[in-house]
Amino acid sequence: MATLPAKAREGMSPSARIDIIRGLLREMAVTKIPLPRGKAGVRLNAEGKPDQAKARAELRENGLAMAPGTPAQITKIEFKSNAIVFELNGGGKTRKKWYQHIEVGVGGGTMPIGPQEQPTPAFGSSVALDFGKALPNLTVPEVKKLLSNVLDFERHSPTVLYSPNVSPEVKEAIKNHQVIVGMDRDEVLSAKGQPDRRVRETRDAAEQEDWIYGLPPHVLFVTFEGDKVVKVRQY
Repeated sequence: MATLPAKAREGMSPSARIDIIRGLLREMAVTKIPLPRGKAGVRLNAEGKPDQAKARAELRENGLAMAPGTPAQITKIEFKSNAIVFELNGGGKTRKKWYQHIEVGVGGGTMPIGPQEQPTPAFGSSVALDFGKALPNLTVPEVKKLLSNVLDFERHSPTVLYSPNVSPEVKEAIKNHQVIVGMDRDEVLSAKGQPDRRVRETRDAAEQEDWIYGLPPHVLFVTFEGDKVVKVRQY
């Protein structure tokens, strides 16, 4: 159980919010429990305990977004009056492209100006820390502890270079800041750091994610299927 600061009743200060954004936005972790699609995600109480019944209901209604063991990146942090919401891997809501929201007047009604494709599917989810009252002042380590029933922040560390489970070929690639097929996400992060962009798509019925490093004309594409690199393309 996390111990909250003595000033918890006073509400979270702007500096504490800024520290949380700086310390956790784009942070990588690994999921410990199944996370559902949809805007609700999983809710944790002030002690970090998940609402299991609600999570199961969300899974039944919206389906699975992220299985246990899935790498997760915090892509957005939203502060509400009584809760902090952490969006993971782009969130669990399907999204339309920007031009699908624009309509023009035609006769007595309106019609869209762009092609009405299917909304972009959601591959992520969200976790909400619900305090049921004004947000307390929290440090980044305290927030990580409250999220620890859902997210493992310890797995993504650069110490993989010294792990006895890492093959000599992968260790050599990490030392040379290179990526090779078969690496996992920890190893790629150790070799190249955080990517400039991430793109997730379904290809041949398999969910894949591209990590993109650099800008044209020198761009590196690292394609993951699950937790493993299946393709590396350098332009």
